[in-house]
Amino acid sequence: MEKDLEKNQDVILAMSESSSGAPSIATRSKPKALRKEATVALGEFVGTFLFLFFAFAGTQIALEAATINPFTPTDATKPPEVQKLLYIAFAFGCALAVNVAIFADVSGGMFNPAVTTALWIVGLIRWDRALYSIAAQLFASVCSSLVISALLPGPVPFNTVLDPTASIPRGLFLEMFLTAQLVLTILMLPSGGAKPLYIGMALFSAEMAGVFFTGGSLNPARSFGPAVVVGFQSYDWIYWLGPMMGAGLGGGTFSLIKFLQDE
Repeated sequence: MEKDLEKNQDVILAMSESSSGAPSIATRSKPKALRKEATVALGEFVGTFLFLFFAFAGTQIALEAATINPFTPTDATKPPEVQKLLYIAFAFGCALAVNVAIFADVSGGMFNPAVTTALWIVGLIRWDRALYSIAAQLFASVCSSLVISALLPGPVPFNTVLDPTASIPRGLFLEMFLTAQLVLTILMLPSGGAKPLYIGMALFSAEMAGVFFTGGSLNPARSFGPAVVVGFQSYDWIYWLGPMMGAGLGGGTFSLIKFLQDE
């Protein structure tokens, strides 16, 4: 029983590691602690790489077949090609669900600086683990973008851009609410075999709502890697601030609900 409890405390997805209750690196055996933290960082790197690799590949395939690229801004307002947006949303949702299921017991399966920040806000991971997890996620996104751009023909079409109908404030708040939905799914649902599927479904529904207008980032790492490859835009900050606002909104809502339930 004690071994099972100890294992669950290292599963971030299970939300049982408290930043105040978990032993710090300094109070644990140094070699064991370093191995554990290295495992978490490696899990976040590999998981984020695979998640974005298949999501980016699916997106590029969908857009190569599309007559309108929702990731390329144009002057004219054109209706979305729903079947292409559905394909992109499905690629992201499935890739996330599969890799969360694989890496949940390794690193928690976060793959997203906004999700990592939300877990830190509610006290489920330590600040140091949050920092190097985010670093691993960003590096993995750059590597994934470079590999896809080298393997698949044509330019990189999956960088996130605003549609001409979406102003910067509109894009910012869309990213906030879409990310809050994903964060609440992760925080509110109990751990179990079906949780990765629900997380993937949450991303799928958010992508369906957001891809046409903002590119459907919900994840600073998802936007950072392609931007490194193809170049940054003047409004790329919304793909950092919006998801982080969503992390705060989702984390704050979760904390308020738990506070009221404990009263």
